[in-house]
Amino acid sequence: MLIDAHVHLDKFGAYLNAALQEIRTGQIFTIAVAMDVPSYRRTLEIGDECDLVLPTFGIHPRRAPEYANRLTKLSPLIEQSPAIGEIGLDFHWVEDSSQYPTQVMVLEYFLAAAREQKKMVNLHTKGAERKILDLLEHYDIRRAIVHWYSGPLDILRALAQFGAYFTVGIEVSYSDTIKTIAREIPDHLLLTETDNPGGLKWLKGVTGMPKVLQNVIDVIARVRNSSPELVARTVQANFLRMIDGDPWLQSLRAILSPSGA
Repeated sequence: MLIDAHVHLDKFGAYLNAALQEIRTGQIFTIAVAMDVPSYRRTLEIGDECDLVLPTFGIHPRRAPEYANRLTKLSPLIEQSPAIGEIGLDFHWVEDSSQYPTQVMVLEYFLAAAREQKKMVNLHTKGAERKILDLLEHYDIRRAIVHWYSGPLDILRALAQFGAYFTVGIEVSYSDTIKTIAREIPDHLLLTETDNPGGLKWLKGVTGMPKVLQNVIDVIARVRNSSPELVARTVQANFLRMIDGDPWLQSLRAILSPSGA
């Protein structure tokens, strides 16, 4: 079983049926993150079509200003969602620094809920890596997926010491910086993602489909002097360990490890 730990399935549009078929054929367990309420509702509909899809609710930092004054109204969706994402901070692509305190407020609301409800979180950290680490420590969030990390290596090491997991995605094929990060991530904290369909479109101008995850795994294997098979097994084992004991995600074990291993 392959693991795509960060995907925006609601954005596939006309390519959705083909994407779901690739997920089934490739046996790709897919964490479908949301950026706002409408995307979560659409993701729930998609999740009903495929048992390899885990729909999760979050408010992306770019959407934070739209929801900052109605956070309590989001509580039923947070409680419904078996994990939380995409949430986080963006102090890089969001250039208006007046929005940063609002991003932090929204993120803290979700982290407080994650702590109370004992849920895994899926994080956007661009340009705010140190602040994310501080907040994870403050809220004692021990099961965090740091999506598409591209920040300083010293903070990566500190996040790893805290116990955060890291995805490596499609940029590993094109960026020496991401290759360096892919080498740096400890074996036991490594996950994979595509962030498609937009990840590959941002990099190469084409719609990214689920099957490119295998390309990601192949490149990670070369970078880490490993084999694709070992990388895939390591990622699967890491994800199973991360959800071990999670009351919201225990049913996934039968899907991810049918043999019970």
